[in-house]
Amino acid sequence: MKAERMEQLQRYYLLWRESNAVYEEWAKEQGLSLNGLLILYSLYEGQEGCTQKQICRQWLIPKQTVSAALKDFEAGGYIELAPAAADKRSKQIYLTPNGKRYAGEIMSRLHGLELYVMDQMGPEKIKSMNDGLALFIELFRKGGAEDCIRCQLRAIR
Repeated sequence: MKAERMEQLQRYYLLWRESNAVYEEWAKEQGLSLNGLLILYSLYEGQEGCTQKQICRQWLIPKQTVSAALKDFEAGGYIELAPAAADKRSKQIYLTPNGKRYAGEIMSRLHGLELYVMDQMGPEKIKSMNDGLALFIELFRKGGAEDCIRCQLRAIR
């Protein structure tokens, strides 16, 4: 039983890495890094603009990485910065009209591919995949220190 659970855990790690890898490969085909794609996604979805801090929190990307990507997007004419209303030390980041076109093309291709994959899998498998992942996240978050210690002891046995 323990061997089967560990095998499934290893499969989970493999699929997690593969999932990141396919998005990273796709991003590179678009001339972006994976982080660049995620940042572009945030800017595209946040039509009212967002801050560097919000992007860092959303994707767990280091501030320096986000800053470097934003400088590249700014140099390409894709974004503009304005003082944030709530905190003048912070900058609100907006897509320029050119940036909206660029991000729109990238996101359209990405969503097209993702929707194609979802269509191929079918709604039941997609729902099951999402429900299973949501449950995993919920249970992982609930797993407090004492629960984790019990889990570790069970895994050792």
